[in-house]
Amino acid sequence: MSANGILLLYHHPLAPSASTIMEHVDAFGRYSRFKVWSINTELGFPEGLKTLSFQGILLHYSLFGPRYEMSEMFLDYLERSRGSYKIAFFQDEHRFCQKRFAFLNHFKIDCVFTLVEPSYYRETYQKYTKVPKLVYTIPGYVSDTLIEMARYKTIAEELRTIDIGYRGRKLETYMGKGSQEKHGIAVEFSKRAGHLDLRLDIEAEERKRIYGEGWYDFVAQCRAVLGVEAGVSVFDVEDIVYRQYLQLSTSNPKMRFEEVSKQLLDEWEDRIPYRTISPRHFEAVALRVCQILFEGAYSGILQPMLHYLPLKKDFSNFDEVIRMVRDRSLRSEITEKAYGDLIVSGRFSYGKFIQEIFDKTLLESGLRPEVSSGEAERVTHLLTKDTNKRRVYAGLRSLLYCSFPGRRAIISRIRPLFAACRKGKDRSPWHVPIR
Repeated sequence: MSANGILLLYHHPLAPSASTIMEHVDAFGRYSRFKVWSINTELGFPEGLKTLSFQGILLHYSLFGPRYEMSEMFLDYLERSRGSYKIAFFQDEHRFCQKRFAFLNHFKIDCVFTLVEPSYYRETYQKYTKVPKLVYTIPGYVSDTLIEMARYKTIAEELRTIDIGYRGRKLETYMGKGSQEKHGIAVEFSKRAGHLDLRLDIEAEERKRIYGEGWYDFVAQCRAVLGVEAGVSVFDVEDIVYRQYLQLSTSNPKMRFEEVSKQLLDEWEDRIPYRTISPRHFEAVALRVCQILFEGAYSGILQPMLHYLPLKKDFSNFDEVIRMVRDRSLRSEITEKAYGDLIVSGRFSYGKFIQEIFDKTLLESGLRPEVSSGEAERVTHLLTKDTNKRRVYAGLRSLLYCSFPGRRAIISRIRPLFAACRKGKDRSPWHVPIR
């Protein structure tokens, strides 16, 4: 049965995780002119999908990590879908590049939405793949959910309990100098501001990170937050840097970043810039929190002294930044300007992105959004009729990776069930089948 719509494949664990992923996934169904059916590969392959073909197939960035979250059945289906227009969204493109390029070529992907700036397409996707259409995007946009959440969580300035807040973490060394900024800004700012009459809540350790509703509550309590551009400064397009880094770190696990840079990274720094604005910046703006950011491009969206207070990476203007952040009138001016330009204007909303960029790409490729209500109901029924069974299976499978009393006895009982369910179906996640 041919379905006049889009099949969106994504991966989301049953346990709660980053809400920004589901905001991105849900936006297509909410705003697109095209009918979108979303399938979470965590729940396994829907039996009804075997009998369906779609105008378009969208592969969400949540599928693509160090391992690709698609069973063999999904991959077989993708390979059989020769008549579908295939779109892939990617993030964290700086690593495992050759695997990604091979995937794109093998499955004949028609369009890639990428965080790589257009001026570097020739050195990346156009050099290594046959993908005919590349579209520049950013990691996330402003959702209606974010706006509504901010309306009831925003706190009056005088009631906030934190002058400057931040949560970051340390990324692996092989990603370059840019990747160290999330940790570095916290360490250096805390050292310089620790003796000042400011209430700080600045952390850069993994165990101190905050998730879910707690994150928004934390940001809302801040008068200002620190931040840096998302992304990294080493784009390992040939998968050389990571291999050499593993060799270096194995021979000398205590090697300092400066030494790794000198021996390996310096020649790769900023060859292919991979920095961008992130959803965290939009969240701070929505909650009317002033941002103190390392100087950067921020995808051309955030402008210094209009939308944020610029901090030089060598901290040479630290005293000036402290003077400005103490100025309540200036903070208010910047937060209101940012709120108007980024939130109220709607220029960076999911709705605008989906309707003016995503849908336009599909229409230009010859896809048409018309679908009858009867057809939509039949497709929905086929895709959801075994959802409960797949959800139970996924829940049981998650027990394999949990620690709890009596685990050994329970796992010994359910392992045969998995063997029976997997036989001829869900085999190991994808490794590029180059034939």
